[in-house]
Amino acid sequence: MAALISHIFSSSALLSLGLYHLICTTRNHLKSPREYTVKPYHPFPLSSSPRLKHLQLYLLIFSLLIATAHQTLTSTDSDPLLKGSTPVHRFSSLQSSAVLFLFLILSFSLLLSETTSLLPFPSDLFFAIASAIFFLQFSVSSSSASVQVSDLQAKCDSVSARVSALSSLLCLLLACQPKLFVADVGLGASFCLQGLWALQTGLTLYVEGFIPEGCHRLLDVVSGVEGSTKCDLEESRLRAVAILDLVFVIHVLFVVVIVMVIYAVVAKTVGIRRFGSYEALPNLQLGDSNHVQMKSIAGTQA
Repeated sequence: MAALISHIFSSSALLSLGLYHLICTTRNHLKSPREYTVKPYHPFPLSSSPRLKHLQLYLLIFSLLIATAHQTLTSTDSDPLLKGSTPVHRFSSLQSSAVLFLFLILSFSLLLSETTSLLPFPSDLFFAIASAIFFLQFSVSSSSASVQVSDLQAKCDSVSARVSALSSLLCLLLACQPKLFVADVGLGASFCLQGLWALQTGLTLYVEGFIPEGCHRLLDVVSGVEGSTKCDLEESRLRAVAILDLVFVIHVLFVVVIVMVIYAVVAKTVGIRRFGSYEALPNLQLGDSNHVQMKSIAGTQA
């Protein structure tokens, strides 16, 4: 149950972060597309208090603290697993805890940069460091998937690694091209996708109704930290992997719909309506247009 709660908590934090980033990014771009520049942090709107202004950073740091503590405690679990006296999950949990701790340091540095003058943090440096940490997360998730006993856990970690690689690439693009609106929207969408997949992982591994047919949880593992699910037949494993691939595509489609709806709602709220990339020419008064036409005719006759 603790593992499922952890996945739900991670999903809520990532999904809310992604939605907030998408809304703020779209709003800033629609208000001033020519002066648009990516920002690593968007202050909370309609807040006169400095504390409420940085509410997003406080919540992010709080969430990262809980996630880091959970991964560290998971590494000390003493369940009788299948790989001897040194369970593999201890190392993978410690690696995940270290990556989360790096994100915590990055978020805390951003808070210091926003609230004090001790650490001026340029945006390109922030996104470059974030890209490196996301790539490290991709590496950790990939290695965890390769040594997992659980067939479903390995597949879930593999998909999560791909999303982390996408986030790393988008952060690198934003570090090099700070006016790239598409990459900024893609980064927010990747947060939403990672949050939805974290929820899907928790349901697939720890809720009986979501475990694919032919697979089951191992009863000798109390906490379900490793080897929590197993497929008895190769056919069942391939079927479960195909189902997870289909579910991932559905999540991607859902995120695309979210991006389109947010753009439409924010555009209507801001009051900007676009028809292509062309701007309407200013209307000329009747007298001015006649004057221009007469000058053109006179010039031709001469």
